[in-house]
Amino acid sequence: MEVDGFKNLLGLDIELGAFTCIAGPNGTGKSNVFDAINFLSLLSDMPMMDAAQQVRGVHGERVGDPRDLFWNGYEANDRRMRFAAEMIVPLTVEDDFGRVARPTISFLRYELEIGYQAAVGLERIGRLRLLKEALRHINIGDAPSRIRFPHSAARFRSNVLRGRRSGVAFISTSEEHGEPVISIHQDGGSRGKPRPSAASRAPGTVVSTVTGSDDPTILAARREMQSWRRLALEPSALRTSDRFVDPRFMESDGRHLPGALYRIATSESGGDPRRIYSRVANRLAELTGVSVRGVEVVADDVRELLTVYLEERSGLRLPARSLSEGTLRFLALCVLLEDPGAVGLFCMEEPENGIHPANLPSMVRLVEELAVDTSDAPGGDNPFRQVVINTHSPFVVQLINPDHLLFASVGSRPAPDGTIARGLVLHPLVDTWRAGGEVATYTKADILPYLVAPPGAQLKLDLDAA
Repeated sequence: MEVDGFKNLLGLDIELGAFTCIAGPNGTGKSNVFDAINFLSLLSDMPMMDAAQQVRGVHGERVGDPRDLFWNGYEANDRRMRFAAEMIVPLTVEDDFGRVARPTISFLRYELEIGYQAAVGLERIGRLRLLKEALRHINIGDAPSRIRFPHSAARFRSNVLRGRRSGVAFISTSEEHGEPVISIHQDGGSRGKPRPSAASRAPGTVVSTVTGSDDPTILAARREMQSWRRLALEPSALRTSDRFVDPRFMESDGRHLPGALYRIATSESGGDPRRIYSRVANRLAELTGVSVRGVEVVADDVRELLTVYLEERSGLRLPARSLSEGTLRFLALCVLLEDPGAVGLFCMEEPENGIHPANLPSMVRLVEELAVDTSDAPGGDNPFRQVVINTHSPFVVQLINPDHLLFASVGSRPAPDGTIARGLVLHPLVDTWRAGGEVATYTKADILPYLVAPPGAQLKLDLDAA
């Protein structure tokens, strides 16, 4: 992913593996990476102004000014932000009318440039302008140099990269009379005329308008971006029972957890829901201080409610509303792990929050296992999931494979106006697969704060004095 001019992301070029952990102090801009991913996902599904007002919003609440998204947004005259994402899209998708569509090729590069137009007349707030949009194929022969994270070429790469493409892009941008014109090109390549439209007054991206199977590759890119989610599990949502008529997929805040677990247990268990419940309970039992004999979803036919219950070893049955916040978040991730339908990119802020230090190894192991195993083919037992977390916890850093780590700092970066500004820099560790790029690598000496106790730390208790 490449981002320039979005908040403090200036010339950022980040390679994400199946699992990535971004570690760094507060205030460096780690969360802005998640905001950029979330913004692209929202842009694939709604008008640009709606997407801008929902970035890091609360429960869909519209907040903020679109200038908040630009670097130096209130001072610059020419505000622009640029994005590029190279992605592997699903081999089969469904359009808004239930028809199956298959992309021409599954390895794509999406580019987007957005500007700002100041308020005029009676307007009190300016609007976002679509300046450039492009969707191109990446030759599968170039995959070894473009997909650098460790993976099996025979079992992983050959199963997710399919198809071929020659000729023009699926979406391209040209200029007429000084204004951008964006064209959609058919999947057949040169056959058929492109469909141009003026971008200057477009309320949303071209990708967001494709709903049918006539443009299957653009639709596949849209479905992929729609699957990029920022998990912000809220205790109040996790404690809520589901009505029988509620959706059976867990939302980003954890709502509909009972319905999701009920669906998985009844549809993925081979006729025995206890198998799924047992697996979830066994993972929960790893937590220190949690006495678990079993987990199940109870259907109340009178009130038409689904409720998650945990049974302790003592025989006491507790509804989800009685569980601690940390236990609820861990339970939600256990359910996500069991869900073959939960695919795409998942971003999680500081998953260690609310977790007892003794349970951090179990939490880290769980979030790592959520990601697809790139040594094997994706499928029902190996869902095609990508996971990105951020943290400032030394304990989490010490538990994670060095290949998965990126360290955040604030450094000098070229700004869109040609000046030098302070922006987020992400450093890989030396001798890992990301090393060798333009950004300086970190050594153990650079990450000592994550490896040793701070000066004056009390590492043991003087019980005799007590």
